[in-house]
Amino acid sequence: MDDPLMLARVQFALTAGTHFLFVALTLGLATLVALTQTRATLSGSAVAERMTRFWGQLYVINYAVGIVTGLVMEFQFGLNWSGMSRVVGEVIGAPLAMETVVAFFVESTFLGLWIFGWDRLNRWVHLGLIWVVAATAYFSAYFILVANGFLQRPVGFTMVDGQARLTDLGALLTNPTALLAFGHVVFGGLLTAGFFMAAVSGYHLFRRTAEADLFRRSMRTGLVAVVVSVMPVAAFGGMQYAYIQPTKHPGAQESAAQVAQFEARFGPGDYTPPGLATAGEVLMEVAWSLMFFLAFAMLVKLPFGRWLERGRVFHVLMMAALPLPYVAMISGWVFREVGRQPWMVYGVLKTEDALSDVGAGAVAVSFTVFTVLFAALVVVNVWLLARFARRGPEAVRLGAPGAPEPERPALTPTF
Repeated sequence: MDDPLMLARVQFALTAGTHFLFVALTLGLATLVALTQTRATLSGSAVAERMTRFWGQLYVINYAVGIVTGLVMEFQFGLNWSGMSRVVGEVIGAPLAMETVVAFFVESTFLGLWIFGWDRLNRWVHLGLIWVVAATAYFSAYFILVANGFLQRPVGFTMVDGQARLTDLGALLTNPTALLAFGHVVFGGLLTAGFFMAAVSGYHLFRRTAEADLFRRSMRTGLVAVVVSVMPVAAFGGMQYAYIQPTKHPGAQESAAQVAQFEARFGPGDYTPPGLATAGEVLMEVAWSLMFFLAFAMLVKLPFGRWLERGRVFHVLMMAALPLPYVAMISGWVFREVGRQPWMVYGVLKTEDALSDVGAGAVAVSFTVFTVLFAALVVVNVWLLARFARRGPEAVRLGAPGAPEPERPALTPTF
């Protein structure tokens, strides 16, 4: 506990990784809720509308708690990583500011209108609101990945007096490392939401609840999302290897050449990432392989709607498979981020030079506070999701009409 650099790195890993788990479900579930509401609006289906309310309530819970984790995580940039802001703040400041505007203002505003607009707004206006929410969620993810893509593969800048100056905004916004990661995250979110929807539906179908029709349709929606996204998520992940840092694979010839260049520019040092990066890569591939085989089984069984309702073994399998997309995402995130070490900005700024001038004691205090806070938020989110998912559509309060106001007695004039 006496190494401020390691404490700051672990703290950011815990907070950013935890926040990312919220984001993945938020992205995918927002899309599935929007598609379900579109179906309800076009067809007038009462079941589709109840599906929208049920899954929409779970989405709102995850979004609300996830916003808190995002706000807390933002404090770390100024708290522990002022060196990064000082050197590359001009470059990554713009996309981070856009993410804040889109996520914390535009997205939250339209989500609030959607939540409180049930039966108050025109149905087409209300449908448009959820699509704006989904679109802004993707814009938010894009701008975050633009900033992260610069850390992975810095482009569109020049160094002036030790500070990075943005010279090509187009190169920054179209950085392949950011664009491919964005596609990867988009389909990863759909994959996560698909497994989440299938797991919750499997729970209710396994228990033979009275809402068999609603959860059979929800199960089909979740399985379709899994089948549609399982291959694109791998394709976008595979394309990123064309832009991978050579040092992520220490034994390769390109890695040795890159290390030699770093030693010539920055002096002797260890420029290869820790083994945790390789472990993350392997675990990500194993988790994806399991999801692929499950998706293949889903594709075979999808045409048989009654089987989706009666296949109790399949229901248990879907519930057990819920952690798989989360394992794949967090291990892939470890591979991406840990594999960049020892650089904060690859080949430009070392992580140790990005650290704020803080002592181990101060970092230890913030590490403890942040860890306890994030653990509490995760527990609260899981408890709320499980509670409302288990209670089913009958307990949904999203869009429910309020209690009628009591009649007031007529005022009798007195003389």
